[in-house]
Amino acid sequence: MDTAPHPAAEIALPAGWSAALVRGARCRCPRCGEAPLFRQWLKPVDTCAHCRQDWSVQQADDFPAYIGIFVVGHLLAPVIIFMIATLGLSAWVTLAVMLPVAVVMLIAMLQPTKGAVIAFLWWHGVGAFVQERPAAAPETTGDA
Repeated sequence: MDTAPHPAAEIALPAGWSAALVRGARCRCPRCGEAPLFRQWLKPVDTCAHCRQDWSVQQADDFPAYIGIFVVGHLLAPVIIFMIATLGLSAWVTLAVMLPVAVVMLIAMLQPTKGAVIAFLWWHGVGAFVQERPAAAPETTGDA
């Protein structure tokens, strides 16, 4: 069985880094957008089932969790301030309400964030990834 990745000409590579990030955030292969990126909740597949891209070399490490904590913290900070300053709730009540909300939000965004980080690393050729770009469309001359 051939395990080499399909050539870039045979795969619908994303047009730019944002398209690759969207594919990764949707938990799809950032290279082809066809196959699932994860085999378990946070465990990427070793090889894409469609384009045979090797995902075992990804090094997302803890960065997706840091992004999640940063985003959740910034989304909930105004809510917490509003609950304490405007509604006059005690810090304990606010903690009892917001802690479960924060945990659920972080868990919900962890897999899409990891997919986007893997896509970012792949798109920019970081680590063991080979940087690939879609073939440029042939230019047409306007001699009509």
